[in-house]
Amino acid sequence: MIEITRGESPLVLGLPHTGTDIPDDCLARLNDTGLAIADTDWHIHTLYAGLVDGATTVRTTVHRYVIDVNRDPSGESLYPGQNTTGLCPLTDFDGVPIYLAGQEPDAAEVERRRLAYHAPYHAALEAELQRVKAIHGFAVLYDCHSIRSHIPFLFDGTLPDFNIGTNLGATCDLQIETSVLQICKAAGGYTSILNGRFTGGWTTRHYGRPADGLHAIQMELAQSTYLSSEAPPWTYDTPRADRLRTHLKTILETLSDWRPQ
Repeated sequence: MIEITRGESPLVLGLPHTGTDIPDDCLARLNDTGLAIADTDWHIHTLYAGLVDGATTVRTTVHRYVIDVNRDPSGESLYPGQNTTGLCPLTDFDGVPIYLAGQEPDAAEVERRRLAYHAPYHAALEAELQRVKAIHGFAVLYDCHSIRSHIPFLFDGTLPDFNIGTNLGATCDLQIETSVLQICKAAGGYTSILNGRFTGGWTTRHYGRPADGLHAIQMELAQSTYLSSEAPPWTYDTPRADRLRTHLKTILETLSDWRPQ
């Protein structure tokens, strides 16, 4: 359920949305839309694999339709006033229900899932951040995400290729934010934005405490940058992905080498 690869550098990669596992008791509740699991961060763990030596990775194999580990466990919205999905999503990213009628999880079921899946992921992530912080005196969390570039329910128009989130600069040292943005802006043929539609999910906001030596930054990639199509079967496009991996490698190496001034 939780996959951990330990490294000795200050860099920790969070992989909250690449999992496709749905326990049988949850699976039986989903309708055809839910069973399609369209809102997966498809192949993101493959995209980032082997880009930098020494990084730690923490991944959950459980799908976000079971519970979204990048949401506030209290259920509070990350983006008040905007369309979004919750801790245990009831709709997909297009606003279409994912549950059979009457099978939506109640408060008790949400809490059961929080304890079973959300809490263990964050216990593992917290432990790894503290482990590398004990080695270096600080830690850098890079939260890995991707999403379709066209989702009218969530945002207008076309999403930029690189979407960097630091909660308006609150979650990491300015040099980290600036360095990542400069790399993205210099990437020929790609578009980028800092704190646009996505300013960092709960993970970035929760762990990003620069004063405590914990720095966090979220990268939301448009899936058009590395998939053959943003529709089933969501095929990994190796030539396209390899072009993107060149820039991602530069980002991760820069974060691995960064030290507080």
